Amino acid sequence: MRTILATTALLALGHTAAAETVSLRVLGQPVGSGLIQQQKEQPFFETLAETAGLDATVEYLPVDVAGIPDNDGMRVIRTGLFDIVSFRGPQVSRDEPTMLGLDLVGLNPDFKSGKTHTKAFLPVVDASVQDRFNAKVLGVWPAGPQVVFCKPEISGLADLEGLKVRVGDQSAAAFVGQFGATGIPLPFGEVQQSLARGVVDCAITGPSSANSAGWPEVTTTVLPIALQLAVNGYAINLDSWNKLDGTQQEQLQGAIDTLVDDVWAYSEELYVDAMNCNTGQQPCEHGTSYSLNSVPVTDADLKAVADALVGSSLPAWVKQCNAVNETCEADWMASVGAKLGL
Repeated sequence: MRTILATTALLALGHTAAAETVSLRVLGQPVGSGLIQQQKEQPFFETLAETAGLDATVEYLPVDVAGIPDNDGMRVIRTGLFDIVSFRGPQVSRDEPTMLGLDLVGLNPDFKSGKTHTKAFLPVVDASVQDRFNAKVLGVWPAGPQVVFCKPEISGLADLEGLKVRVGDQSAAAFVGQFGATGIPLPFGEVQQSLARGVVDCAITGPSSANSAGWPEVTTTVLPIALQLAVNGYAINLDSWNKLDGTQQEQLQGAIDTLVDDVWAYSEELYVDAMNCNTGQQPCEHGTSYSLNSVPVTDADLKAVADALVGSSLPAWVKQCNAVNETCEADWMASVGAKLGL
């Protein structure tokens, strides 16, 4: 009798232990987007159980391998099809406009300002994502300064007049529109062929992503003026989050915090190296060497970007954001706006 009871107890204990194993499906950044995905994100999730000390199994799938459009990240996380989504901020801002308040054109000309402004506004973004998409934002990071690549030779922003420019979000579309260009949203994976075929004349992304995707093969010129930082990040479905106990939540959040800090530093390193690679300069350690012409950035173009925040990107954004979140503008002004003295 005692043997039977002991065996039953062991079986029950084994069942409990098995039930505590966390199973996480993760939808990642596109493989084609470059080294952050390849060298930081994918290895992190593939070893998450070990590094976070979690009793977990993790299935990681890049969004382009999954065949899911990169602008569907918030819809995917709401369905619970994936527990964690590595979302692309500019792309998903069409579904969640509050997201764009982290990185309006003219807001983040460098990494330091980007850290300050994303930290200030992230609680507002998280609250909106929880309310509208049943998901919690675990952290955000920059793909890197977003610059302009063009197939026709240009000498500055004024030469965008009449051209079709691939943009990541509405803020960038409003900005290029000031110069008489047409902003066209395209998934990242379609841009290289679209440039080659003349569907678009120019496109905006970070130098490292452009290098990984072969944009310099089909363009002639890069204008290295930082319009945005392309803030991406991680969100977890709230049902999945609430299944974790307090210790597991702390372990997962702590691991994500470490990854996010690492990517901030790595993104800055990649920017410098990729600009060298794209223009045939040395050192070029992480990419393919090309021979793009790098156009000198004028004071007039720098002023145009700085003025865009109040002149175009902020007004266009608050109108859209307030339509889905009535306190959006007020929340932004109280957080980021206060730091800017607006």
